[in-house]
Amino acid sequence: MDSPQNRFAALLEQHRGIVFKVAATYCRHRDDRQDLAQEISAQLWRAYPGYDPARSFSTWMYRIALNVAISHVRSAGARAPAVSLDEEYHEARDSHPGFAVDDGTAQHEADQQLRALYAVIDRQSPMDRALLLLWLEDRSQREIAEVIGISESNVATKLNRLKQRIREQLASA
Repeated sequence: MDSPQNRFAALLEQHRGIVFKVAATYCRHRDDRQDLAQEISAQLWRAYPGYDPARSFSTWMYRIALNVAISHVRSAGARAPAVSLDEEYHEARDSHPGFAVDDGTAQHEADQQLRALYAVIDRQSPMDRALLLLWLEDRSQREIAEVIGISESNVATKLNRLKQRIREQLASA
């Protein structure tokens, strides 16, 4: 028999990447990311009885995950990340035999650009991080509007302003 618990578990497994992406967008410490992912999963389970199967599960999931993450950030206060994702990437790359280490100039410039991009993303408001995450996931403006709870025209305006602000911040970095 297909119980609600089994349906939820299957849907969560199918879309689990959303939980990890949202947690990584809002938390830089590994333990904090794990705690946030757990809280998101728990909140998804609590909200699951209200899920309408006629609607997209991933859109519903993003909406809850982002709300939990934004609340988490607000309740935790403005803490500066102690470990940025690029540092973890480099530690993993350097210690993993499958990664080729390139000491060339092109790799160094790419690393610098990546560090600058993470720094810019970390300085954005929780709502702007949500917009950026969904935009980078190639979600439509309609879906972004549905997840965040604003109009499509407001999504377009906010995204244009956010992209311009990121360009300016990266240019000055």
